[in-house]
Amino acid sequence: MSLTSIMNIANSGLQTAQTQLRIVSDNVSNVNTPGYVRKIGDQVTQLNQGLGAGVEVARIRLATDRFLQAASLNASSEAGRQGVRYELYDRIQSLFGDPGGDSSFFAQIDDLFSAFAGASEDPVSSPRRQEALFRVQAMFDESIRISGQIQAAREDADGRIQSAVEKANGLLQQIESLNVEIARATVVNGDASGAETAQAALVAQLSELMDVRISQRSVGGVSIRTGAGVLLAGDGHATLEYNRAGTVTSETSFNEIWVTEPRGQKRPLLDSLTSGEIKGLVELRDVDAPQAAERLAELMTNVADQLNRAHNANTSVPAPSVLNGRNVGQSLESALADFTGTTNIAVVNSAGVIQSRAEIIFSTGGMTINGVSATPATFLTVLNAQLPGATASFANGVLKIETGTTDGLSIADSATNPSDKAGRGFSHYFGLNDLIVTDRPALYDIGLTPASPHGFTAGETVSFRFTGETGAKLRDITVAAPAGGTINHLLTALNNPTTGVGRFGSFALDPATGVLKFTASGSPAPQLSVLEDRTTQVPSGVSMTEMFGIGGGVRASRADGFSLRSDIRAAPSKMALAQLNLSAATGTAALSAGDGRGALLLADAGQKTAKFLAAGGSSGGAISVSRYASELAGDIGGKATVAKNRAEGAAALFSEAHSRQVAHEGVNLNEELVLMTTYQQAFNASARLIQAARDMYDTLLGMV
Repeated sequence: MSLTSIMNIANSGLQTAQTQLRIVSDNVSNVNTPGYVRKIGDQVTQLNQGLGAGVEVARIRLATDRFLQAASLNASSEAGRQGVRYELYDRIQSLFGDPGGDSSFFAQIDDLFSAFAGASEDPVSSPRRQEALFRVQAMFDESIRISGQIQAAREDADGRIQSAVEKANGLLQQIESLNVEIARATVVNGDASGAETAQAALVAQLSELMDVRISQRSVGGVSIRTGAGVLLAGDGHATLEYNRAGTVTSETSFNEIWVTEPRGQKRPLLDSLTSGEIKGLVELRDVDAPQAAERLAELMTNVADQLNRAHNANTSVPAPSVLNGRNVGQSLESALADFTGTTNIAVVNSAGVIQSRAEIIFSTGGMTINGVSATPATFLTVLNAQLPGATASFANGVLKIETGTTDGLSIADSATNPSDKAGRGFSHYFGLNDLIVTDRPALYDIGLTPASPHGFTAGETVSFRFTGETGAKLRDITVAAPAGGTINHLLTALNNPTTGVGRFGSFALDPATGVLKFTASGSPAPQLSVLEDRTTQVPSGVSMTEMFGIGGGVRASRADGFSLRSDIRAAPSKMALAQLNLSAATGTAALSAGDGRGALLLADAGQKTAKFLAAGGSSGGAISVSRYASELAGDIGGKATVAKNRAEGAAALFSEAHSRQVAHEGVNLNEELVLMTTYQQAFNASARLIQAARDMYDTLLGMV
C-alpha cells in the first residue's frame, strides 16, 4: 500500500469523523427542540478494486420508524376527532344544566307542573296563576335559548371546518415545497435532514386535521394520501375547498367539502376521511348536535301538546267570547273526517249560565248537530244554525268560533264517549283553547289517511338531499307534486324510482297516527334532508315539509317556536282552570270561578301518557312527558360521558404512541456522548495515521 493510499484513507477517516461529530453536535444542541428527529450518518467503507480505500458518510438520515410514525399519526387523527366532538358536545350538555340540580332545564319542567298543582288549591288567586304562567313561559324561553345555542355550536363547528380546510391547504403547500427541496438535496447527496425534520412536523400537524398515510418517495420526500387513498401531496399538492354556511339554523343545508388531487381529479373529501378534526367537526355538526336538537323539539312539542290537551278540556271564568284555533294544515273537510265520539259547544252568559248548546255526535261518514244530520262539507252551516249567538268560520286552515257579544264560549266532551281523532278531542285537535301556541306546524300525528286530500298544486316542487354515512352528498332529487289530489297520489310521486326518491328508500303513512315516515334502504342507510320546498298547501298555506315534518331539521326547528298565548300572558284570569258542567239545571251556572279541576288536569299533564315520535336516535313510543324528560337528561349526560371517555382514551393512545416514537426518534444524551467519544477517538486515530504516514515520508526522504 502506498503512502498516498494511507493518506487518503486517513483523510477520509478525518472527514467522516468530522461529519459524524457535526451530526452528534446537531443532535445534542436540539435535545430540547420539540419535534426534532435525531440524525444518523450512515457510514460505509470505500472500495478501490476490491480493496479498502477508507470510509465515508453515504447519507444523513433521520432516525424514523415508519411503523411508529404511522401509529402516532393514526392516534393523532383519532385524538383530534374525538377531542373536538367532546369539546362541543360538552358545551351542548352544559346548556341543559346539571340534571340533578334544582336550576336545570329538566327541573324547570317539574316546577311547571308543580305550579299548576298550587293553582288548583286556590283557583282565584292571581299570584298563583301568575306563578304558573311564569313557569310556563320561563321553560319555553329556556328551550328557545338552548335550541339557539345548539345551532350556535353547529355554526361554530362549521366555521372551524373552513378554518381547518384553510390550514390543511397551507400545510400541504409547505409539505410539497419541502419535497422539492429534499429531492434536490438527494440528487447531489446533500444533507436534507433539516428539511425532512421540518416536513415531519408539518405532517404531524396535518394528521390532527385528517387521517393520512405516508410513504417515502425514491427521489426523496414523502407521498401523502388519505386513508381511502386520495393523493394529497407527493406529485404536487391537492387543494381543499369549502364555503361555510354563515348563519346556521336547524334547517341549514351545508356545502360539500371538495378535494382536488394534484392531477386535477375533484371528489368529495368526506368519502376519504375516517378520523381527524375535520371528521369530528362534521360528525358534531351533522349528527350529534342535530340529534340533541330533535329530541329537545320532540320534548317541547309534547309538553305543549299535553298542556293544551288539559287546557282545551277546561274553560276560563268568565268564558272567552272568541275561540281561535290553530292552523291544522288541511281543509276543514279533511280535518273533520274520521272523528268519533261526542263533543258539546255552549254559549254561556257572564254568570256562567248556558244560553245555547250544540251537541255534535260524530259517526262514520258524517255527524249530527243537535240531532240534525251534517257532513264535513255542511258542518259550518249546520253548526251556525244550531248554535244561536255564535258564529263559526274556517279560513287558512284555522277554525274560529265567536259570539260577538259579552257572552262566552265553552267546549266540553262527553264524559262517556269523548270526541277523538288521532288521540285528540275536538277542541284539542283544532286548538280552539290552546294555552301554548306556535308559529309553525308542530304536530304530525294528525290522523291523515291515504284517501285524505294533500292540497298541493300539481307541479310544485320539493328538493331532497341524500348523504352517505360519511356525510358526503350522494344525490339531490327534486320531486313535483302530482296531479292526483290524495295522499296516496303524493306517496306514489315521492316513491317513484325515476323521478322520486325510490332508489334511496320510501315514504309511507303510519296507519295508526297518520305520520309520514321515510325509511331509507341499503346498508349503511343514506340520510335525507330538505334543500328547498316550493310547495304551499291549500288552504293552510304550509309547505309539504312543514305539514309532514320531513327531515330532522324541520322537526328540530319546533323547539324555538312555542310561547304562552299572548292574551293569557297579559291577563292571567283568562287561563282556563274550570270545567263546564253539562248537567247543570236550566238557569243555573254551569261554570264556577272557584272550580280548580282544570288546574289539576294541567298539573297531571306531565304524568299522562303521550305519543312521542322517533327523534334524534330515540324510537319514541308511548311515555309520559316527565319520563321522557328524565330519559333525555340521561341520554344527554350519557353521550357526553361516552364522548369524554373516547376523547380521553384517544388522547392516552396518542400520548403512548407519541412517547414511543419520541423514545426512538428523539435525542438521548448518554447515547450521543458515547458516539461523540467514539468519533473523537476515530478522528484522533485518523490524525495519528496521517502523522505516521508523514513520519514515514520524512524518513524516506532522509534516506535518499
